[in-house]
Amino acid sequence: MTRPPVRTGAAGAAGAVHFSLLGPLTARRDGRELPLGPRKQRLVLATLLARPNTPVPVDVLTDAVWPDDPPRTARKNLQVYISAARALLGPAGDGGADRLVHGCGGYHLRIAEGELDTLRFGSLARAGRAAAGRGDVAGAARLLREALDLWEGPPLHDLRDSAGVAEEADRLEARCLTVYEDWAEAEIELGRAAVAVDGLRDLVERHPLRERLRAAWMNSLHQSGRQAEALAVYDDYRQLMARELGLEPSPAMAALYRSMLGRGREARRPAVSRRTPAPVALPAGTGAFTGRREELRGLLDVLGGGEERVVVVSGPGGAGKSELAVRAAHLLADPFPDGRVHVRVRREDGTARGRAEVLAELGRWCGIAEAHTEIPATAGALAVLAEAWQEWQARHRALVVLDDVPDEASVRGLLPRSGKCAVLVTARGQLPGLAPVHRIALPAPADGEALELLGKLIGAGRLRTDPAAALRIVRACGGLPLAVEVSGMRLAVLRHLPLAEYADRLDDPSAALDELVAGDVSVRHRIASGWRDLAEPDRWVLGRLAGLADDGCFTLDRATVALGCGERAAIRAVESLIDAGAVTSPAGEVTAHAALYEVPRLLCLFAREQATAGEPGMAATGAQGTAGDRGGAPAVALSPG
Repeated sequence: MTRPPVRTGAAGAAGAVHFSLLGPLTARRDGRELPLGPRKQRLVLATLLARPNTPVPVDVLTDAVWPDDPPRTARKNLQVYISAARALLGPAGDGGADRLVHGCGGYHLRIAEGELDTLRFGSLARAGRAAAGRGDVAGAARLLREALDLWEGPPLHDLRDSAGVAEEADRLEARCLTVYEDWAEAEIELGRAAVAVDGLRDLVERHPLRERLRAAWMNSLHQSGRQAEALAVYDDYRQLMARELGLEPSPAMAALYRSMLGRGREARRPAVSRRTPAPVALPAGTGAFTGRREELRGLLDVLGGGEERVVVVSGPGGAGKSELAVRAAHLLADPFPDGRVHVRVRREDGTARGRAEVLAELGRWCGIAEAHTEIPATAGALAVLAEAWQEWQARHRALVVLDDVPDEASVRGLLPRSGKCAVLVTARGQLPGLAPVHRIALPAPADGEALELLGKLIGAGRLRTDPAAALRIVRACGGLPLAVEVSGMRLAVLRHLPLAEYADRLDDPSAALDELVAGDVSVRHRIASGWRDLAEPDRWVLGRLAGLADDGCFTLDRATVALGCGERAAIRAVESLIDAGAVTSPAGEVTAHAALYEVPRLLCLFAREQATAGEPGMAATGAQGTAGDRGGAPAVALSPG
C-alpha cells in the first residue's frame, strides 16, 4: 500500500539528529539526510536503534555484522563502528552526557521519543488504543493513522540480508500490521470503511493467512456495498486454509460470513475483532527462552483441551515461570479467539498490586470498565466491576495470565466461575488455598537444558571450549534459569574470562551472589523479593535449615534437631516452606521420614547471609510451633536453643 512521507513526530532541538527505521535506515539533521557510512557500520547503528534504551550485548552486534564467521579483528572493528556511531549521535540532551555508553549488559543507547520514529510510533499506537478503550473511536482512528503515517515501507529493507536485523525488522512489521488492523476496525466502526478497503486488500495479498486482516477487508467491502466481493474474500480464504494447512476458518470467521449472507449492506464490526483496543496483550517472548519442553507441552495440552479453567505454575523466583506462561499464551491463539492478556500482579519493586487495581486493568482490557481508567474508588464499585468481569468471562473464550501472584487473596474473585475462559497463574508459592486448579510445579531444569540456555547466550563455540567448566557454572547456579541467564549475559560481555575461572568464582559460597549481576539484573535482588514474602517465623526456620548441609539437603530428623522442636512441629514448619516455594520435596509419594528435602543453593546462600547479618527475627524469637512430638508433648517454640 502507499504511505505518505515519513515524519519525525515530536520536534527536537535545532541540530538534533532524527533517525528512521520504518523504511530504509536514515538519519536527518535539520531536514538534510546524513551519510551513515559503510554497510557494516549501518548494521551496528540499526541494531542499536532497534533496541533503544536497552543494553545490547556485544555478541548481538557481532552476529548482526558477521553472522557466520567473525574475523579475528571483529572486536576492534566493532569499536571503530561504535566510535563512529557516537560521533553521529552526539551527546544526550541531559547535560551533554554520553548518549551511547558501555556497561555490563553491553552498549546502551539513550534516545528520546522525538529522535526515533519507532519510539514515536509506539507512543501513538498506545495513545490510540487507550482512546479506543475510553470509547473515543474517532480519536483512536486519528492517532492510529498518525502512527501509520510514519511508515515509508518495509522496515530496514536495505539491511535485511543480516539475519539479526531481519529479525528486528520482522518484529517491527508485525507491530505495524496490528496497528493497521486496529485503525481499519475503528474506521469501519465509524462508518468510513471506504478509506481502508484498498490498503487492506494490499496487506491481505502480502499476508494471506492473517485472519484479522481478512475479516476487516470483508467488513470494509460489505459496508461499502460490495457484498459479493466480501463473500468471495471468505471463499478464497477457506480454500487457501484447506490447501495450505488442511484447516477450516475459525468459528468466528465462519460466523461473520454467515451473518453477511443475510444482512444486506448493514455495516458490521468484524466478528473476529473484540471491542477491546488490544485483543492480544502479551509481552514479547524472550529470545533466551529454551528447554522446558515437557512443561510447555503439558500446559498446551491442558489449556488447549478446554477442560481446565485455572492452571497454577509454581516455582522459586527466577525459575522461568513467567517466560513459560508467556510462551504458552503465544501458542494458544486458536483455542482462545476472544483474546489473550498478561497482567502482572506485582509492581516493579516486588510489592503486591491491590486487587482493585488488577481488576480495573482487566476491566479496561475487555471493555467492561467503560470510559473509566481509575481504580474503583468504593467497595460497591469494585463489587460491580467484579461481577461484570465474571459475566464477561462466562460469555467469552479468552486466556488471562495472572503473573507473579503473591497469595490466594490477590486472585480470588478474578478466576472464572463458569464458561470457557481460562486463567494461567504463576506464583512462587503453591497457593494451596486455590481449588480446584491444575498444578504444575516447575523444578530446576536438567543440566542439558541449563547448558543449552548458557550456550544460547555465550555461543555454542565458546561452550565447547570447556564443557566441564560450563557444567560447573550451571550447577553452581542450581540450574536456576535466571542465574544461568545472568551468567551468560555476564560472560557475553567478559569475553576474555575463561569459563573455568568464572566457575571458580561461583563455587565460592561467599562470592557467588556477588557474581550473579549483569547490569540492572541481580539474582540477589530477585531472591530478596521472595525472602520478603516469607513470614518472619518461616525466615527463621529457613535460616536454620540452610545451615544444615553445604548442598542444602536435609532429612526430617536433621530438621527436628536444628529447629529444636518436636517432630510434628518440624513437619509443619518444613511443609510451610514447601507451600511458600522455599523448600523442594520429592516428586513422588514418600513418607516424611524417608524424604530428602532441599533448600535451593542460591536461596541457601542468601539465607546464610541473612543469618550472618543478624536480620531481625533470624536470631530472636523465631517461629512458634503449635504441635508437640509423637508422644503428644505440649507445643514447643521453634527458636534457637
